[in-house]
Amino acid sequence: MKFGAQEGEGLNTDNLGIVSTLNDYWAQVEDVFSTGFLGQPIGRGLLAIGILLVAYMMRGVVAHLIAGTIGKLAGKTETTFDDNLVKALKPPLTLLPISAGIFFAAQAMGATGEVDEFFVAVTKSIVIGAIFWALFRLITPLLMLIRGMRHLFGETFLGWISRILKAIVVFVGGAAILDVWGVPVLPFLASLSLLSVAVALGAQDLFKNLIGGMTIIGERRLSRGDWIFVDGVVEGTVEDVGFRSTTVRRFDKSPVYVPNAKLADNPLTNFSRMTHRRIYWKIGLEYRTTDDQLAAIRGAIEDYITSSDDFAPAAEVSTFVHIDEFSDSSVNIMVYCFTRTTVWGEWLAIKEQLAFHIKKIVENEGASFAFPSRSLYFEKLPDGAAPEAFEPPSDGEGAPADDDKVPETPESESVKASKRNPGGQRGAPRPDGRGVAGEGGDKGEAESGGGKAEG
Repeated sequence: MKFGAQEGEGLNTDNLGIVSTLNDYWAQVEDVFSTGFLGQPIGRGLLAIGILLVAYMMRGVVAHLIAGTIGKLAGKTETTFDDNLVKALKPPLTLLPISAGIFFAAQAMGATGEVDEFFVAVTKSIVIGAIFWALFRLITPLLMLIRGMRHLFGETFLGWISRILKAIVVFVGGAAILDVWGVPVLPFLASLSLLSVAVALGAQDLFKNLIGGMTIIGERRLSRGDWIFVDGVVEGTVEDVGFRSTTVRRFDKSPVYVPNAKLADNPLTNFSRMTHRRIYWKIGLEYRTTDDQLAAIRGAIEDYITSSDDFAPAAEVSTFVHIDEFSDSSVNIMVYCFTRTTVWGEWLAIKEQLAFHIKKIVENEGASFAFPSRSLYFEKLPDGAAPEAFEPPSDGEGAPADDDKVPETPESESVKASKRNPGGQRGAPRPDGRGVAGEGGDKGEAESGGGKAEG
């Protein structure tokens, strides 16, 4: 019995050693849980993290509930202004649950001293950021409310006002947040005044372009979407008018950033502000066209223009269809009119229909369009050769049939010289056998010309 007792005592001693080791380990675990997170118990830290997670997940729900409640009240009104306000306020509202989560997480941790001050500053910064973010987003709907100013000053002016107000909101909000963190703002602004002279001297072009932009807006020379042309600078569609430069997208879709000073100083053509769009043609008819044919063609073209709704009436714009001039090889009819539309694609379609109609009128009257031609006259003829009577081709091909060709005759020096002339063409001598006098006695004189059209 004694032996058994001693044996049992040794077993109890081992058990006590294991228990003491476990107790020491558990003491370390308790110490970690009590002081392992910023000097605070880990349990409180886990609670704080849980609060932050819940606040982050609830941010959308809270914003939706608040915005939905306000939206129901706004939906009862007839204007869309309050609806735009609700849409603008919804994103900043998502910051409020996050700021509340940070505040309650700090309270759950029992933070004191510098830790507590840090979380308080973070909470205030988020609240200030939410307020100024809401003001930043409210600027656009507030400016949309001023429709009278939009009509008076234009879209570009309101765009500048919007940018200036947003910059002020950002500056004031940033200064408020810096003040929360103890950063002095007034001394910083005072230091900027010392640099104003140096900035003014080094940024003369910047201020020049800024004043140029203000001039453009004040005179309302252009706005977004306008098609403009500045000789030697750019031609394209205006996309944006900035403080320093204006973005113009050319018709090849490449953007051009033009300093505002160039747009303010140079002559600028704004095609988008045309009231009508012009068609200006000169139609050349052959000289053998009779007076009756010319009068009938001119009258038919004028009737088509005055009777079509695609063209502006003569009471609004200048409209002319007249025999204009005797050109080198044609009698020209001037067509001068304006379309109602200023859209380029529609204008091209109307001009195309006018071209088809004019061609049909000329063909119906039995006339023909003139084309550039050249006649060659011989000053000398071979001995015994009879002059060939000149008859213009009736089929318009410009060359006689093979049966009508004149038999070949010995060539004179003047004929050889005319062949060496690359601009010469085969023609016919005068009926009296004499040519046009020229320098050297062997040179011919050519008559050339043709009709032309302008659009």
